[in-house]
Amino acid sequence: MLVTFKAEGAADVLMFGEVAQALMEAMGNEASARGVITVEQLPEALARLRAAVAGDRIAPRPLGPREPALDAGEDAPERFVSLTQRALPLIALLEHARSEEVPVVWGI
Repeated sequence: MLVTFKAEGAADVLMFGEVAQALMEAMGNEASARGVITVEQLPEALARLRAAVAGDRIAPRPLGPREPALDAGEDAPERFVSLTQRALPLIALLEHARSEEVPVVWGI
């Protein structure tokens, strides 16, 4: 399942469902098939998501599926995409929405 985050005047942010769910929960929103972050909710959502990123930078953790390393030997470590890497496009979208005073909506 793919989830699309949208705000007027900005590029859409598309994420796999489990990644979107984790980021919605980090922002304090209920993970649902559709939703909205109102203009009034944007500052808190941004603060919570930035706090999650700050924690992830101290102790990075995978968010989403793991991938085998490119050299794929038996002892090769798994690669992963961190919460920080997954959250940055959404943070940019939220910042745009806050500056333009428009809501962010998401849906499947």
